[in-house]
Formats: sequence, C-alpha cells, structure tokens
Amino acid sequence: MSENQNSIYPTTVYLMRHGDIRQDTVKRYIGQADIALNALGRSQAMSWRKELAAIPLRRIYCSDLSRAHETACIIAEGRKAPVQPLAKLREINLGAWDGQAIEDVRSHYAGEYEKRGADMVYYRPPAGECFADVAARVIPLFEEIVRNSAGNLLIVGHAGVNKVILCHILGMPLENLFRLRQDYGCLNVIDCGRDKMRLREMNLDSLAVRRVIAESASGKQEHFPTLNGDDFQPHSAKISQGLGYESISLREVRLA
Repeated sequence: MSENQNSIYPTTVYLMRHGDIRQDTVKRYIGQADIALNALGRSQAMSWRKELAAIPLRRIYCSDLSRAHETACIIAEGRKAPVQPLAKLREINLGAWDGQAIEDVRSHYAGEYEKRGADMVYYRPPAGECFADVAARVIPLFEEIVRNSAGNLLIVGHAGVNKVILCHILGMPLENLFRLRQDYGCLNVIDCGRDKMRLREMNLDSLAVRRVIAESASGKQEHFPTLNGDDFQPHSAKISQGLGYESISLREVRLA
C-alpha cells in the first residue's frame, strides 16, 4: 500500500472466521456451544500463520470461545502481539437450539423454526439472541477497536459475527446477511480511516491471500464498481471457482 493510501486508511483489519469444527456430516445450529477445532481447522490456522507471517500485526483480538481463541493463538505463535479474547465477539446465542440438528429443531419446535426463517433479524430462539442483538454488542466494539488502533489488526470471529460486521461496512440491512458467505477459516480485509471504512477483500482462503499481500506491497489494487447494499447479489462479486472465494473491493461506508 502506498504512503498516501496509508494516510487515508491507517488501520487494516484482517477479519477471520475460525477454522473448521465439524465432527460429523449432520447440519447443526452452532452458536455459543464451546466446540474445539478439528484437525482441518487447526491445519487452516497453521496455514494462515504461514501466509500472514510477513504482515506485522499490532493487536490480535478474538472471541473467547475455544474455536476462535485457538485459531488466534496458532496464528499468533512467534509474534509479540498478545491475543485478547473478548466475550462480545462470541457467536450468536442460539439458546435451546444450540448444538441441535437442524432437522430436530424443525420437528421439535413446530412453527418456531418457520418464524425464525421469516424474521432472521429479530426472532430469538428460546433463551437465545436475534441478529439485531448480535449487532448491538458487536458493532460498537468493532468501531471502538478501530477508533483506538492504527496499523494491522487481526480479529478472529464467527460466521454470524463477521456477517454482521460486513453488513455494517457495506451498508447492507441485516435482512441480507445470509447473502454473504463466510467459510471456515476465511479472511476478510477491511481498510479503516478516521471517518470511513471499506471492504477490500472478502471470504479469502489462505491461497488467495498471497495475491492480496503482493498487491498491498506493490501499492496496486484491483478496482471494482461500488456496490450498494440493496443491489448486492452473488454475481456482483468476483468469483474464482479454482480457489473457492468471493472478492469484493472498494465499498466505503462513513462512520457516524
């Protein structure tokens, strides 16, 4: 990145989803249940440790759930930057549904499953949170971190948490958060200035990030049309079937 670009966006946030945790092929609701990384998840974190080795990280934040904390700690090995777990970065609390198979919830909570599908933003499972609740705790924390930081930061979160942050940056309503993809172990790159932020890259895997590092070092960046939140559709993203990632560049949002 050029000096001029650094003066405009002095902080770069590397926002990551924790590594893989799947133990079987059953589709489940996983919220704040504390599930550890599996072998693939640890391998993903080790791959990121290697790929991000050339990037000096001043601060490392993560959810205090073990899958995010372990991902962050693996990446942080050999660095001076401490890992700071934060409870406010936890995944959405799914209450009574947490850890249950989706098909079991569909059958045992007749009508409630459909209510959540009809109102993903405000519906709360029994003893759980809605995505509006997640946004209320995550967005102020994210903005505080950015406001009080400069340089490169790593934040290891969860699919729901990351999607809420990305919706905020893109100016998208939370109703559209499931239009955004966050694979296990993926990386998003966010440029942050004093009064605005922009999403440079989204849902990268560890192979794709090599291009981002090379472009940052050379000061070159690909330019894409600005995306409006209401117009965001999958075809608006650059999609690489070979690497399996979607890349969205240069969407700015002004901070209040």
